[in-house]
Amino acid sequence: MNGYYTIFIAGHSRLPQGMAAKNVYETLTVTAEVDYKYGVILEASCTLATNHGREFIGRLLRGYSIKDGIDEPIKAIQIHYRGKATNAIIAALKDLHYQFQQMKLENIHEGKQNVEKA
Repeated sequence: MNGYYTIFIAGHSRLPQGMAAKNVYETLTVTAEVDYKYGVILEASCTLATNHGREFIGRLLRGYSIKDGIDEPIKAIQIHYRGKATNAIIAALKDLHYQFQQMKLENIHEGKQNVEKA
């Protein structure tokens, strides 16, 4: 695998009332394929109701590193996304970042520091 691993992580949050996606989902989920070593989002998606919205969020998040924080992707959402799900997307991103941090901590505590090497 080119000397590194990617991981798939998900963050979840509650959807606000009045959203089309709320008819299908109770929560909003942001998923991402992330480079384990550098924390770079390689691909992302979410459970917004429209394909266009899901693709937009994926393009917007691609390329950000979550290794050192989530502030920059949150800022990008706040600037470029103007829908009812803004707060839910941000909360899901924060949860996704938390899941990433937990995975890194668990691997360190279990002696798997070299998981990024193939």
